[in-house]
Amino acid sequence: MILDALTKGMRKTIIAGNWKMNKTPSEAKALLEEIAPLVKDAKCEVVACVPYVDLATAVEATKGTNIKIGAENCHWEEKGAYTGEISTGMLKEIGVEYVVIGHSERRQYFGETDETVNKRTKAALAAGLKPIVCVGELLWERECNITNEVIARQIKLDLWDVTPEEMANVVIAYEPVWAIGTGKTATAEQAEEVCGFIRSCLKEMFGLEVAAAVTIQYGGSMNDQNAAELLKKPNVDGGLIGGASLVAEKFAAIVAATALEY
Repeated sequence: MILDALTKGMRKTIIAGNWKMNKTPSEAKALLEEIAPLVKDAKCEVVACVPYVDLATAVEATKGTNIKIGAENCHWEEKGAYTGEISTGMLKEIGVEYVVIGHSERRQYFGETDETVNKRTKAALAAGLKPIVCVGELLWERECNITNEVIARQIKLDLWDVTPEEMANVVIAYEPVWAIGTGKTATAEQAEEVCGFIRSCLKEMFGLEVAAAVTIQYGGSMNDQNAAELLKKPNVDGGLIGGASLVAEKFAAIVAATALEY
């Protein structure tokens, strides 16, 4: 593999909660106020990606803390007749820093494609946001032994025309679709294998220096019980956390596990 533990230590570790369609603004405020003191000494970047209606509340609730706020999607156009969508400019103005793009649920339920993921990613970068670009294979694709082909296609299409310089603000989240919300989790070895493959794809596209610097998260049911084992792997640089991000103690335990990586 192109990277060792020393190189891993040079990358930013990011634990990001993906709240999905959960929490009203008042509930979001309460949860963030509960999380904040638990993660104030975090050795990693802490992010909460929350529903659109919670964003303004979340930004306000986390002022003076080390918690960054992210959105769960964005549109590629700055404005226009796109009912129900949110522009990058709207996110940027209220203080959002990160945005999840191409989550498997967006792909599965709302027709997201690699082309639209690419357009959203480039729009986010142009606005100064940090996209968390999600990739991952279906169970059937893994069983057919085409995981690498699926991942390589997604990486190449989703990051098409993104510059090496822009990659400094891109986070990749590997989320095996078969392990999201199912209670199943890829083994630490499976997660490491695919995250390492993703880095090799990045090396092919952008060169070794860029590939070595990109944060690659694992996003398939990471929780307070398995986080430490996953985070010890050389190419797993954090997590995109679903259900566990909605429970302050569990999310804080995952954040704390990043201090045990090396």
